[in-house]
Amino acid sequence: MVDEYKPAAMRTIDPRETTIPAMHSYLLGAVIPRPIALASTIDKAGNINLSPFSFFNCFSANPPILVFSPSRRGRDNTTKHTFDNIREVPEVVIHIVTYSMVEQASLSSCEFPKGVDEFVKSGLTAVPSQMVRPPRVAESPVAFECKVNQVVELGTSGAAGNLVICEVLKMHIRESVLDGSGKIDPHRLDAVARMGGNNYVRVQGENIFSVPKPNEKLGIGFDQLPEHILRSPVLTGNDLGKLANIEILPVWSDTDEVFKAAGFVQARKQGERAIHEYAQQLLQQGKLVEAWKVLLASERG
Repeated sequence: MVDEYKPAAMRTIDPRETTIPAMHSYLLGAVIPRPIALASTIDKAGNINLSPFSFFNCFSANPPILVFSPSRRGRDNTTKHTFDNIREVPEVVIHIVTYSMVEQASLSSCEFPKGVDEFVKSGLTAVPSQMVRPPRVAESPVAFECKVNQVVELGTSGAAGNLVICEVLKMHIRESVLDGSGKIDPHRLDAVARMGGNNYVRVQGENIFSVPKPNEKLGIGFDQLPEHILRSPVLTGNDLGKLANIEILPVWSDTDEVFKAAGFVQARKQGERAIHEYAQQLLQQGKLVEAWKVLLASERG
């Protein structure tokens, strides 16, 4: 790798000796990005509530389970209208927040008095659900109609979470966010996620990249990398990770096409570092086997 491991200065946080606001800030600044659940609920009197939550994720496919947490307010230990509603009517519609609606979703998080309809305040459009009483948000391209299976209260003090375990009864996906094979295309979805403070991230462009899943084969691992590769002054930890994920080292000969490329010919004249830089370029292009051949050839000289 480029640098040998050196212990870095670390700040150690003890939750028991840290204020709630500070702990909250550390957690939300570190656990990023967090998907956003825009949750619509209804109370027994028919009052509708809409609010976003970034303590949210998917936890099971069979049955399909989503979990989000409307935490108790840190400043006065009161519960949020969403939490109160699901205690009265255990149903919720969870929506994915996209870039085109993020400001409206944020507006719905205002602490409006109970009984105020956040659909009206945020300008989002309510449409009837099929299986549950709370309405759906028309602007969201993905919506989950859910029943609430369980609520797990994690504490009774301010800022304590409440895990709302939701089973998906119906899922609605806008056709325009699907690719040719019927899967959700992240570029078309254009979702947003929460960071720390007032920061968000847009899941778009160069923010989206692929890492092949290694679950269909066994990579050779770092311990099997040749020493000249493992100690490369050029290759990064990510580069080595790609190399170590190969199942078996490739067989190569001097007549392989990769050795005829102008880039390799030039690198070979300049020495090992240049060869490693050329191999790095191949890795960035997704040419794992070619990168391995170049590096193995350089070892032989």
